[in-house]
Amino acid sequence: MGIKLLCLLIATVLTAYYIYSPLPENVEDRWKLMLIGAVFRTLDHVGSVANKLGLAHHMDVMMSLTSFEQTPPTSDEKVTVTDTEFNGVPVRLYIPKGQPDSLKRAMIYIHGGGWCLGSAAMQPYDLLSRRTSETLNAVVVSVEYRLAPKHHFPAQFEDVFTVAKYFLQSSVLEQYNVDASRVCVAGDSAGGNLAAAVAQQVLRDPGVKIKFKIQVLIYPALQTIDLDLPSYRDNANMLILPKSLMVRFWSEYFTTDMSLNRAMEANQHVPAELSHLFKFANWSHWLPERFKKGHVYTKPVYGNSELGKKYPGFLDPRAAPLLVDESKLRGLPLTYVITCQYDVLRDDGLMYVSRLREAGVNVIHQHENTVHGAVMFSTGPLILTVGEKMANDYIEWLNKNL
Repeated sequence: MGIKLLCLLIATVLTAYYIYSPLPENVEDRWKLMLIGAVFRTLDHVGSVANKLGLAHHMDVMMSLTSFEQTPPTSDEKVTVTDTEFNGVPVRLYIPKGQPDSLKRAMIYIHGGGWCLGSAAMQPYDLLSRRTSETLNAVVVSVEYRLAPKHHFPAQFEDVFTVAKYFLQSSVLEQYNVDASRVCVAGDSAGGNLAAAVAQQVLRDPGVKIKFKIQVLIYPALQTIDLDLPSYRDNANMLILPKSLMVRFWSEYFTTDMSLNRAMEANQHVPAELSHLFKFANWSHWLPERFKKGHVYTKPVYGNSELGKKYPGFLDPRAAPLLVDESKLRGLPLTYVITCQYDVLRDDGLMYVSRLREAGVNVIHQHENTVHGAVMFSTGPLILTVGEKMANDYIEWLNKNL
């Protein structure tokens, strides 16, 4: 009996040790976050081992979380939900049943997951889209874009842009009884990246006559040129999205060749001939002062030119929408940006806010003392207080402005 108790005690201590992660004092729901972080960390570790042993690709293992949370398209008394295609691209479509004869607002939503994971059918995204449709009396188009490593850039961008071009046609908007002046694009994390890139492309494309009224970027990934920003340094080992995983997402977006991953990890992936792009993401200029504290900007260390020639997409503005000059930002729609203090992607969002304002774009910025991905936990058994608040603020702001 004593041996059993000792084994139980050891197992309990080891489990608690694995789950426990130090978090800043001002972070709410600490143990819930630690549990969520342990799940992500486990999948990441198992994926790494499986990849090294040749049993499965790293991202295929992590996709198990996506599969676990898949939900069928289920309509209710307030919203009709269907899986369909827009110009060959799968989408999950939400149509509100209230006020059937009134003109509706509309949103194109793009899920996160590092361009490798996630799905419009995941329960958190399904619930958020359903709530958006019901509360705003809005048609919501949630895009099921292709994923890496099976499909690399620009496949993800092309899928989302294809949906946007199709939906923004007068005839299509009329079919769904949508007010053409009240359409927005939104996304979180990698979806925020795609939303920002598509908003820029729609603005410049003369073939798209109807433009977005609003873009919403929830803790977006926006640049590939400097992966040693203060936010990457401060949050390198933070829960849910540590630097190593974010770098892996970035590199997998473009190739399964691990040489790009290693170069990005060392922040030595940009060839000298593209050094002019650094000014667009120079955090010593674009970051607010309080986020520079304790950090010194150093000049970039240039990398192998062959990587730039082999995988030119990693500095393409369609993949890194921060890396455009001011003229490409002017005229972008009213923008709502959410950033999180304890997130490697924090400074991407902060710099984009600064650059958009410099270009004359009206920007509303919300900053929260939490980790990456909090909005995903605004419902369900592991609901986070801050995630619920962020989702409520997001819906309320849209209801007033869209």
